[in-house]
Amino acid sequence: MLSNTCKYALRALIYIGKNCEDGKRVNIKQISADIDVPSPFMAKILQNLVRKNVLSSIKGPNGGFGMSKDPADISLLEVVEIIEGEQFLSNCLIKHTTCDENNGEEGHHCAIHQRFSEVRQQIVNFYSETTIEAIINDIDGKHSGLISL
Repeated sequence: MLSNTCKYALRALIYIGKNCEDGKRVNIKQISADIDVPSPFMAKILQNLVRKNVLSSIKGPNGGFGMSKDPADISLLEVVEIIEGEQFLSNCLIKHTTCDENNGEEGHHCAIHQRFSEVRQQIVNFYSETTIEAIINDIDGKHSGLISL
């Protein structure tokens, strides 16, 4: 359901959140190696998160990436909207429009609009209520790395 880019962003945030307590930073090579994502691709994803003030970065030999926000304040919804776009969760499953655009006259919704509306709301609620911190706490030693996530 999510793009690989979004999955990589989430994995990177979880990794950085677990490894950057007390203002520590992790360099791009370490992040890329540990979550098995090519460095140039990971750098683009992380710079996007820096522009959106989710992460911070410092250049140089002691530089790297760290959290700009508390992981408890970063919801999955925020990350999904940054990476996939705000319209991602309102896109129609079978048309090339958002569900809002299909809400014209009564009866002009797509064929699965009613069936999917409840599921869509559950997904939005899950993404809104789940934070990076909650995921980090759930992992709590169960995985040696994030490759298996």
